[in-house]
Amino acid sequence: MTSTSNTADTSDTADTSHSQASRAPQTSETLEQQPWEPALSVRQVLTLERVLAGQPEVVAGAHRLDRPVRWVHVAEAADVGVMLSGGEMVLTTGVLLAGDEDKQGEYVRSLHRAEAAAVVLGLGRAFPTPPDVMRRAAERCGLPMVVLHRPFPFAELTEEVQSRLLRRKFAAVSLSEAVRTELTGLITAGAPVQRLLDEVARHGGCPVVVTNLAHRVLATAGERPAVDDVLRDWERIARQAGAGAADGWIRAELSCRGERWGRLVLCGYRGDRAAGRLLADRAAEALVLHRMLGGDGTPAGGSASRGNSWDAWEAQSARSLLTDLVSGAVPARQLLPRARAAGLPVNRRVFVPLVVRDREPARPARVLRLLGLPGIVAELADGTSTVLLSLAPDQDARALTAHFAARLRSEPESAHAVVAAADARAAWDDVPAGLREARHVAEAVADSAGAFDPPPVVRLRDIHLRGLVRLLRDDPHVQSFAERELDGLLRGPDEDLLPVLRTYLATGRNKSRTAQLHHVSRPALYRRLEAIQGRLGVDLDDFEQAASVHIALLAHDAQQG
Repeated sequence: MTSTSNTADTSDTADTSHSQASRAPQTSETLEQQPWEPALSVRQVLTLERVLAGQPEVVAGAHRLDRPVRWVHVAEAADVGVMLSGGEMVLTTGVLLAGDEDKQGEYVRSLHRAEAAAVVLGLGRAFPTPPDVMRRAAERCGLPMVVLHRPFPFAELTEEVQSRLLRRKFAAVSLSEAVRTELTGLITAGAPVQRLLDEVARHGGCPVVVTNLAHRVLATAGERPAVDDVLRDWERIARQAGAGAADGWIRAELSCRGERWGRLVLCGYRGDRAAGRLLADRAAEALVLHRMLGGDGTPAGGSASRGNSWDAWEAQSARSLLTDLVSGAVPARQLLPRARAAGLPVNRRVFVPLVVRDREPARPARVLRLLGLPGIVAELADGTSTVLLSLAPDQDARALTAHFAARLRSEPESAHAVVAAADARAAWDDVPAGLREARHVAEAVADSAGAFDPPPVVRLRDIHLRGLVRLLRDDPHVQSFAERELDGLLRGPDEDLLPVLRTYLATGRNKSRTAQLHHVSRPALYRRLEAIQGRLGVDLDDFEQAASVHIALLAHDAQQG
């Protein structure tokens, strides 16, 4: 006879078990009901060479072949159900059931009540053909029933399956302990959370995604093309996975002190289901421990609440995305799935790049939330936050930027916060250049050292010559020019002459104002200016010479900055 069409084409399920049952939908609810020890599915057992030699045929319950087989039990007793604990594949010849249809039906029903995985009946002297009563009862109960058309030594099957189950269990436990030891070692060595996730992705051979409870992506790991494929339509995929409609997705909840605060997802895991579950659980334990020990800026012993934990994770996610955008190391088009998965609206939007200098780096993000402006924020340098606003095309980008700056400067101790802005970008590919422009403007303002009072929102046109010099600061010709023009002061022993020169030129050569700012008398200032002119060999009353020295000083300050 022929084997059932439900069996696989391969002969060794230990090596190819990924193809069928392990791709069953994974949800947080169903996974928690799975036994921890590795198991073979009924479908996988039917693909074993020794079983195929018996010409198996599925005669009932074909839709339940992915049920896990926890053990194989040979039993001829009619009341075998009372001896089972669930998950067993029961092998029988039916010799004690022949001729009694009531016993045959009750036998199947008792297996169903005991939550057996399947029943395998060897055809022969007791039942030369599949018994209709047992087949109908099994179909009603949803219990897979398999008949073997050729004689088969049951002892060989039990030995084969038990040894495979034990090997899988040992391998899964070994993997679990190896992962736990490795991740714990990384944590104690002070490794960042990304390093932990990279190791989990390496063990799993699939992308790993960490999200908050609203499916917003906070961290990823794995091969970049595979991660991008997962993130391309993340929200829809994530919700389907949560509803049990995605294959090979294994989720582990992240919680601390009884509060859930996120999820770790193995995306498209193709290994043994129980091993994947153990890997996800070990990874979740490590992430929670990392957070509790103060990893990535969270105070040790801090609560895993949103204010303590996920703010840090979201900041890290935004920092990684904005860093890649600013650096240009990754094409902007490739970063689009990450931006979308991080919760940034990207379809038919206008993007406003900003750089904020404020004493409290967390304040820009707080102001954005207060104003309800969609965007991402990250501190990319000490005291400097990069902001990317995402606005609808019909919104006034300049007005909203000004509103953001005004609200920020109205905060306590933020009256002197600087908001540097680039012009709005209508195309995502233009965002990196805009972010670099905003950063350039912010750095030029910082280099001014109070030489001019910036407007609430500073743009490229507001920094004039200072901005141009800063753009050229790395040019060897500019560096050589600055050294040559200022050589007499840079080599001199009087360190206070350079600040006097800087103030004098920044105030438009106003001697009274310069003397006032440096708290010296006018005669004392005159003596210092004479010393400066003597060292440099210039006449600061000559406009062209003074302009040359001013440009050289701006270039010197930009290089030092």
